[in-house]
Amino acid sequence: MSRGLNKVMIIGHLGKDPEMRYTPSGRPVTTFTVATSRTWNTADGERHTDTEWFNVVSWGNLAEICKQYLTKGQQVYIEGRLQTRRWEDSEGAKHTSVEIVASEMMMLGDRRDTGQTQAIGSSEPPEYEDDYPF
Repeated sequence: MSRGLNKVMIIGHLGKDPEMRYTPSGRPVTTFTVATSRTWNTADGERHTDTEWFNVVSWGNLAEICKQYLTKGQQVYIEGRLQTRRWEDSEGAKHTSVEIVASEMMMLGDRRDTGQTQAIGSSEPPEYEDDYPF
């Protein structure tokens, strides 16, 4: 039997505060954007930076946690899968959107700003640097 793999992991900064809505059945869904940047030098020594923006969608309990704890500018780790949505608007124009459907979220950055680094959506407990004796 053949299987596929659709897994995405990004670390970046939130572009705006998360927005939460509810489906008609009452299920929470939270959306936000995350920017990732990469920097490189060309052969002639010129420095370049490229920023990629990702749309992120979280559902259920993870959606509520993202809405409660994430804020614009915060660094975050997101793990999930890519999903492509296609739709047609009221004027007949076709649209496509690629988004990350989050299964895990970890708040990163300075602990003084966020309280603690926490893994959300993971079955494994978070590991902290302070727990190691060396």
